[in-house]
Amino acid sequence: MTGPADLLVVGAGPAGMAATATALAGGLRVVLVDSGTSAGGQYWRHPPEHTRAAIPTDDLHHGLRTYRSLTEALSTGRDRGRLELRPAHHVWSVTRDDDAFTVHAVDRRQAPEESAVTLRAPRLLVATGAYDRQLPFPGWDLPGVLTIGGLQALLKGGGVTAGRRVALGGTGPFLLPVAAGLAARGVEVVAVCEAAHPLAWLRHPGPLLRNPAKWAEGARYGAALARHGIRIRPRTAIVGAEGTDRVTSVRIASLTPDGAPRPGTRRRVDVDAVGVGWGFAPQLDLLTPLGCALTDAADGNAVVTVDDGQRTTVPGLYAAGEVCGVGGAPLALAEGRLAAASVLADGAAAAVPRGRRLAAVRATVARHRAFARAMALAHPLPAAWPAWLTDETVVCRCEEVTAGAVRAACAEGGAHDHRQVKQLTRAGMGWCQGRICGPAVHCLAATDRAYAPAERLIATPVTLGALADLDARQ
Repeated sequence: MTGPADLLVVGAGPAGMAATATALAGGLRVVLVDSGTSAGGQYWRHPPEHTRAAIPTDDLHHGLRTYRSLTEALSTGRDRGRLELRPAHHVWSVTRDDDAFTVHAVDRRQAPEESAVTLRAPRLLVATGAYDRQLPFPGWDLPGVLTIGGLQALLKGGGVTAGRRVALGGTGPFLLPVAAGLAARGVEVVAVCEAAHPLAWLRHPGPLLRNPAKWAEGARYGAALARHGIRIRPRTAIVGAEGTDRVTSVRIASLTPDGAPRPGTRRRVDVDAVGVGWGFAPQLDLLTPLGCALTDAADGNAVVTVDDGQRTTVPGLYAAGEVCGVGGAPLALAEGRLAAASVLADGAAAAVPRGRRLAAVRATVARHRAFARAMALAHPLPAAWPAWLTDETVVCRCEEVTAGAVRAACAEGGAHDHRQVKQLTRAGMGWCQGRICGPAVHCLAATDRAYAPAERLIATPVTLGALADLDARQ
């Protein structure tokens, strides 16, 4: 790239790609950083370039025309020397000086070797997305029990199915495309357990009617599942898994309106893989250490506070996509474009999107945010899900902390949130740093507040060698 960067974008999913393309169109010099080996994020995850012809996955994607258009815009920006694309770069820290942001990353393009990278720009846009939110149950730590996102990542990234007889559970529309994708590849999807009830959407008809593409998409998935003889089981959950070396069966139960298993409804289903997902948790690791204000979202997560132009409460820092609230790719795309338009306006750039075009983007953001809120209210976490757990159920898999230990920390130790439980039990101190167990521990300890991850000065594991390399460069 010729000249210093005007904007650093962390995250090359839909929001980051859209923001980068908009900023490039406005004449800015951009550095786009992502931990993946190519742009697209989890939503547009593809097999490695050299295997794509042999592993067709286009049927698993939506909005490929948009993806290809954004990819072309990024390619043009690189050819013109105004975009520096940094794939396989894991950002572990961001700091803010008076006049710029400094991004510290680890370059893993030559893994297992890695080297330290430092990037600077006066403005920073964070679009790091979200990850699967999990609720533990007895046996969830068995091999073969995956997140719903993990199942889809295997499908999109390599055309791989985790098993031949699979049960899915959790809540939310994401269950549908994963079930359809598995079935299209010959997998027997023996159960799709949806903890919520479809009639819950009748309490929020407005956002659904204003987003016809959403319900049309749901109808297509419903038809695809019907063709494969797959039935969605409403107000039902996977409440246990069994097996020795790996999962061999699950226990399924009907739920009461508050989410407790109905007595006498548990039944056993043989499987060789399981996918479970309870929505997503925003990836806020880079934002909270910078002092960004957070706000509570309808799905029980804390999300970064932004104004109507995607500006955070930290000057020069912008956010877009799931870190602002989980709402899907169309919302992330619109927020990315809106954030970049604000960057251009704040920098007095010549080519700032204005008038009808900008108004249309704002209207799209508002419409999809309303839908996201309705979705969260229609697919809540079951209030009584802790009733699924025995005291011996492992909640924190890294540190092997049980539900009984978490309950004791609350009842006897006075813990009232996941941070205090961590101090008393080590839950969240392991390799994942609470990303897997954090939301569940929080729910067990404090049901009246949104979940916000603990502040981490180091956002991703980094070796001493990379830190030494960084020190040598300074």
